[in-house]
Amino acid sequence: MRRRTLAASLGAAAVAAAAVPGTAAAKAGGRCEDDYTWRNAVVNGGGYVPGIVFNETEADLIYARTDIGGLYRWKEGSQTWKPLLDWVGWDRWGYTGVVSVATDPVQPRRLYAAVGTYTNDWDPNSGAVLYSRNYGDTWGVAELPFKQGGNMPGRGMGERLAVSPFDNATVYLGTPNGNGLWRSTDHGRHWSEVESFPNPGNFVQDPSSDYSDDNQGVLWVDFDLAGERTYVGVADPDDPLYVSADHGATWQPVPGAAAALGRADGNRTIPKQAAFDHENGHLFVVTGWDPGPYNGAPASGRGGSVARLSLATGEWTDVTPAYNPIGTIPGFGGLTVDRKAPGTLMVATQNNWWPDEILYRSTDSGTTWETSWDYVWDANWSWPPARTDRFDMDSTGSAWLSFGNADDGPAYAVKHGWMIDALAIDPHDSDRIMWGTGATIWGTESLTHWDAQGALVGWDSEAGHQIALPIDPFTVAVRVEGLEETAVQDIAALGGTVVSATGDLGGFVQTDLGEAGVQIRRPNWTSGRGVDFAGLDPQVVVGTGDVEGETDGHVGVSTDGGATWQTTARLDGVAGGANAGSVAVSADGAVIVWSPGNGTTAPVFSTDLGQTWTPVDGLPAGALVRADRANANRVYAFAAGTFYASANGGLAFAATSATGLPASGAVDFRAVPGKRGHLWLVGGEADAVYGMWRSTDGGAVWRRVRDFAEADAVGFGKARNRHGYPTIFTSAKAGGVRGIWRSTDEGRNWVRVNDDAHQWGWTGKAVSGDPDVYGRVYIATNGRGLIYGDIAD
Repeated sequence: MRRRTLAASLGAAAVAAAAVPGTAAAKAGGRCEDDYTWRNAVVNGGGYVPGIVFNETEADLIYARTDIGGLYRWKEGSQTWKPLLDWVGWDRWGYTGVVSVATDPVQPRRLYAAVGTYTNDWDPNSGAVLYSRNYGDTWGVAELPFKQGGNMPGRGMGERLAVSPFDNATVYLGTPNGNGLWRSTDHGRHWSEVESFPNPGNFVQDPSSDYSDDNQGVLWVDFDLAGERTYVGVADPDDPLYVSADHGATWQPVPGAAAALGRADGNRTIPKQAAFDHENGHLFVVTGWDPGPYNGAPASGRGGSVARLSLATGEWTDVTPAYNPIGTIPGFGGLTVDRKAPGTLMVATQNNWWPDEILYRSTDSGTTWETSWDYVWDANWSWPPARTDRFDMDSTGSAWLSFGNADDGPAYAVKHGWMIDALAIDPHDSDRIMWGTGATIWGTESLTHWDAQGALVGWDSEAGHQIALPIDPFTVAVRVEGLEETAVQDIAALGGTVVSATGDLGGFVQTDLGEAGVQIRRPNWTSGRGVDFAGLDPQVVVGTGDVEGETDGHVGVSTDGGATWQTTARLDGVAGGANAGSVAVSADGAVIVWSPGNGTTAPVFSTDLGQTWTPVDGLPAGALVRADRANANRVYAFAAGTFYASANGGLAFAATSATGLPASGAVDFRAVPGKRGHLWLVGGEADAVYGMWRSTDGGAVWRRVRDFAEADAVGFGKARNRHGYPTIFTSAKAGGVRGIWRSTDEGRNWVRVNDDAHQWGWTGKAVSGDPDVYGRVYIATNGRGLIYGDIAD
């Protein structure tokens, strides 16, 4: 096998230096006179948390990794999470996808993160290992010669990174796609492939897909402390587990592993996670037929197992829970052991979609198990049965976790979760557990109450049916505060209210940025795509999103500033999926123009709040539509380098004679509040036309803003002076520097308002000022939520 080595690059060193929090922002040719304070508009979570890791040595040192939103460290005093990767910039946005995290058990200040968002061409860069000597406050970067998939299938397996407790300068990394097992012997600075490791894995979920075609590769690394042995799990059902007794010099397959880990009811399975019970000399491994996190049960049989290996004898025991209230076990995600109570472990199903996920707990090394909830059948075995639970779910502060639903028999609106790969009992406190889902982190400090409860269900022999036994339930509550993971698609700042369109969650309306807003639930958007408001009547708000079902339309309308919403008519030929497109409402709120995003349906307009739609004249399918903020008769559109204008409120459009605008790449344009015909356009692509333009005559003539080589989002806020031009904000590149830029003098001068410690990866979707707060800027991020900045007092 060819040996591959790699040192930390000079470019990586520069990134590490940039991670040090800086002073106020710099202007292209000067500096900003204002310091900025940055915060999140609170949603609480909103994305998948595939890994939670406790340090084995230092109490209260906990890390949570996300698939697109970076890495976080727990702050015990405030019971919140601190983001650690906000310094990641535009050019290395893929570093916000965290494949794995390892916290050093010998020197707890040391921290490692394997990063890279996609293994296909969606992410242009290779992966890296980040290393820190101060709990992640600053980082060095060791670039790798292959990609890693923080947002790819299998991202909940692992941990793929592991620090050797025998020599903490040695760090291992399991990799996908035939790249094998890698190792650093200098605390993560330099990496090389472990030549002697024999198996890079071969398990591929779907070879026909450019998203699910990864060889899942080397999945996790863990250590037997008593025997000083290193174990490695591999995505190969026929050869899934290896061990080294000489600190990685040589490796041998573990006898019996294929039979124990490679099949479940005839389904091929892989070892997704492992955990050692050092006191009892056991290695526990959970398996799944699918790398996760999306799929449920296979076509037949169960989809995974829980296996126990005796380290002393080499004997394997199948300790899979025998009971699922709903039927067959679909497979397993999370696994954790209690370090303070040997023999106690917990596992989570993945995905037991209906009615809820199941957590299993055993206090006898897997010999017997208890479930987190169970069915209670009446004498007639009526469907659906009732349900009884060991704990209550407290979603205070995150009311949106009901997703607008009500309890439906055993299917509760607020669930234990789904996609549970992150499952961790605190090694210093048996009462504390946290688990991550596709939306949040749940946790409790009362876990051992479970063991005093006994059985959930009994039998009433006199009545001849089951009964729920009386137990004292404990409370599980949201433990995600400070971790913000929404992918924001658009922003409408109304003044006192902010409306955002978000991926996966639809959208939110917030009147207090310090509290999770009200989720937009009608229409039932799976992902929100765009929002707009009437420039002369901001109480009229419209939005568009992908929808489920056959009744709700893609466009939603509010006439009370987002407090309540109504759906619109469904348009023939536009399916519910990713066809939402863009939407605009005329300045007086009288006309809505919607351009579906399916590429075939021409834009339409409505004069009755979307209850009927009429085709627009003069626009191609897929055109981007925006309304003038001051003139109710003017609505605009753009498509493939051509700018269009309407003089009758959006009923008909004509192409303008404008030339020189981007004909390819993503393009956006926005109208200036209070300024008739004033427009700013941004976008394009590298090696083609790319930048920023402005028009003061409704799009007939455009002038390029030469300050920016690249620009991707533009928006407006309160003017600096009473009668001044609205403040302009943009996510752009000037003088070789990417950042969030501000102009208070109609674009004649620009200053960068963020610094190198606050970059948030990719910020090209949307940016907006606030009409009431001078200097405030809202920034849409792809996985770090809605960021807003205020001038420091």
